[in-house]
Amino acid sequence: MSDLTPRPALSGSNELFRQLLEINKKPKPFEFYTAEELWTDEHTSRKMLDHHLDDASDLSSRHSRFIDHSVDWIVSHFGVGEGFKVADFGCGPGLYANRLSQQGAKVTGIDFSIRSIRHAQAVAEREGLEVTYLHQDYLESKLEGQFDLIMMIMCDFCALSPSQRRSLLQEFHRLLGPDGYLLFDVHSQAAYEKREEVTRYEFNLLDGFWSDEPYYGFLNTFKYENAKVVLDKYTLVESTRVRTVFNWLQYFTLDTLAQELSDCGLRVDSLLSDVAGASYSDNDQEFAIVAMRNDGSNAVTKMGNST
Repeated sequence: MSDLTPRPALSGSNELFRQLLEINKKPKPFEFYTAEELWTDEHTSRKMLDHHLDDASDLSSRHSRFIDHSVDWIVSHFGVGEGFKVADFGCGPGLYANRLSQQGAKVTGIDFSIRSIRHAQAVAEREGLEVTYLHQDYLESKLEGQFDLIMMIMCDFCALSPSQRRSLLQEFHRLLGPDGYLLFDVHSQAAYEKREEVTRYEFNLLDGFWSDEPYYGFLNTFKYENAKVVLDKYTLVESTRVRTVFNWLQYFTLDTLAQELSDCGLRVDSLLSDVAGASYSDNDQEFAIVAMRNDGSNAVTKMGNST
């Protein structure tokens, strides 16, 4: 028969229990921000670049066929040509910026990852392209001049807190020319409804994505119903350190996004399914917006465009 008599706590067990409570603690929405951990860490930045360049993976960038189709649509829809000025926020390894430069655009690409910027620069130099690449946190960058098109691709906008989004939209308003456009994509509320809360523990979680040393990984996925926010909280336990990475995602409806734009002097010009110009559907997991400086009307002027 098993001995079920309570035993005194072993030395250190109270501390272990406290640490487990902390690992599984649900923070307030956007209470912590750790983007630097993902994009500037030597190991994870290499892994992210590998995913960017892996044509079979949609984790960091969409596959090349989609990007080619998207660039073709952008060139046609916005009239990209010689001297057309583009700012690509979160440009990664230049998958859009270099292609647009090939079409004659004068492109400035901004990214947090020095590894991605170096790759983008190397490709541009090899192909004889003149692209300005800036290794900066785009939340702190201050570009000069005005742009015909500002882009933010792959739902980067969703990873930002409300205050960060507001600050960035105000910067976009400052940088847009009178007839300039803002193109970006976001996760939809339909996608939020499909997310589930998860608790997971695994040795070398995500197949060694987080470190080249052995580690134990904890994943807590939390949902915030009122805010329509999801957090993937990764706690990574190595022999010499414990790290926590907070991956926030904001999910939007057209109304909530249009209000954020309006509050910063911008308005929705076109509503699309994606940044390749596909027609919008209510069931889309993501949707794309073309916005302009506000001319006094907050209404959606175009409910989608043909490809």
